[in-house]
Amino acid sequence: MGTYAAELATEPAPAGGPGPGVADAPPHRHGGDAAGAAGRPWIVGRVGGPEDRLRLLCLPQAGGSTGSFAPWRLAMGLPGFELATVELPGRGVGSGETMPDTLEELADAVIDGVRDELDMPYALFGHSFGALLGHRIAVRVAERGLRPPSALVVSASRAPHAPVRKRVSHLDDAGLLAWLEGFGGFPPELSRYPAYLTYALRTVRRDLALVEEYRPAAAVPVGCPLHVFGGAEDPLVSGEQLELWRECAAGGFTSRLLPGGHDYLFTGAAAMTAALAATLL
Repeated sequence: MGTYAAELATEPAPAGGPGPGVADAPPHRHGGDAAGAAGRPWIVGRVGGPEDRLRLLCLPQAGGSTGSFAPWRLAMGLPGFELATVELPGRGVGSGETMPDTLEELADAVIDGVRDELDMPYALFGHSFGALLGHRIAVRVAERGLRPPSALVVSASRAPHAPVRKRVSHLDDAGLLAWLEGFGGFPPELSRYPAYLTYALRTVRRDLALVEEYRPAAAVPVGCPLHVFGGAEDPLVSGEQLELWRECAAGGFTSRLLPGGHDYLFTGAAAMTAALAATLL
């Protein structure tokens, strides 16, 4: 969900292809991307400085990678933030790993991978698929007695306890591609590379299957402020659906729509990062 596969960093595209991957990033505070429990970097493309007060752990849309946040890296430069994008299994430096079978298992894997990142105040940000994953991480961090996030920020997603309006992970490649193209979620130029297209769609499908099966019986509140963002013209998630996240808020709650569709946070990166700064700092 979101600009799926537009920024996939799973494996190189065919020779002469678009080569989507992790964008180059400015130097960051640690001098190297952090390796987690799996022995590989879980934070790739960190952007920040020594004066940052808040680490923003970012989780991408289905099929996405740390490369999805390349527009944010270009738009950053906001004092106080460290941008720390999480590389999930099955893409980028984690391409040799198998995606866990459930969102609950994936959340625990991410926590194990980024545990050393919880050494300073941090917020969780998740877009679409990443929003549901971020909520589950916030819940599990508390259950495991680890440092809780200062805030959970979710974007363009149904609330965890809300019903899935349309299941698409069962579609064949043609059907899934048509669904993605219906809201601009797939770059048409990738269709010129059939082998890569098949791989990209498999990654998207696998991620979507996890969130389609994830639905707690009731709203599970998080023990930190909850902030919800969405695109005002998003054809997949309406403002009314976003409001259901309020039931997951035990503390402060805000909701805001920004101009754009399902990928509003990337097409309007400067506006989104400014809104985050105003909300979190």
